[in-house]
Amino acid sequence: MILIVDSGATKSDWIALDEEGNQLFMTQTLGLSPEVLTRPVIEDRLANNFELSKNRENVTKLFFYGAGCGTDRMKKFLTEIFNEFFPNAEAEVKEDTYAAIFATTKLGQHGIVCILGTGSNCSYYDGEQLHQKVTSLGYIPMDDGSGNFFGRKLIRDYYFNKIPMDLATKFAKEYNLDADVIKENLYKQPNPNTYLATFARFIVENKNHPYCRGVIDKGFQQFVNNYIMQFELATKVPVSFVGSIAYYLREELATVVERNDLILGVIRQRPIEGLVEFHKSTI
Repeated sequence: MILIVDSGATKSDWIALDEEGNQLFMTQTLGLSPEVLTRPVIEDRLANNFELSKNRENVTKLFFYGAGCGTDRMKKFLTEIFNEFFPNAEAEVKEDTYAAIFATTKLGQHGIVCILGTGSNCSYYDGEQLHQKVTSLGYIPMDDGSGNFFGRKLIRDYYFNKIPMDLATKFAKEYNLDADVIKENLYKQPNPNTYLATFARFIVENKNHPYCRGVIDKGFQQFVNNYIMQFELATKVPVSFVGSIAYYLREELATVVERNDLILGVIRQRPIEGLVEFHKSTI
């Protein structure tokens, strides 16, 4: 059995294939980002999934593409957990950017591939290898244009009284903005980046409000400036995107891409379907 996993900070999509490439099952767990989760939490999330627990000894290969897996230390950390949970499996852990590449860019083609979901990332693919200009320092100082970026912006502007009154009133009705609740989730609960990203739904649902339009435009422009424009060939190759923020704000994103003379490639909400097709071709 082959397991293919696309894991963001919020959730992980799992698809199992047999040796001929036929789908056996599809399941989902919460995100498994090693940057923000402890080993016991990750092990618990694996063990609490019925399909994974039932088939743990049947898995022979595991291809895991995950947020927070950009360093050797994080890859080793997750690989050790997977080797213990799936005792007969050969585990291969790669950062989630590779999932985005395989889902949007054909082998041999050049392109820039970006992730705009709970977090954000950007890489150049030369047809064979992945190249990055920016080393991620996580959701606090980076993740421009992401769900947690917009969530953090909303909360800050709300508490600094910078959101227009009509929108601030609506925001307060839809979310619990009590300071103690926010601080509890940010500093005492797991996955503070995911918590921040939950507020991004408000930006999407109110994207036509002048305030939200401005926040979205500035956030995407900041992502272009700090990530995409790091590459010398930025305006010469297609720029593709995966992730919920890119997908639900695709019109706004396309506007920013066009304004910067970039070539818009593919926008996908979830790369898992493309990943499955890629691995089927390699079986």
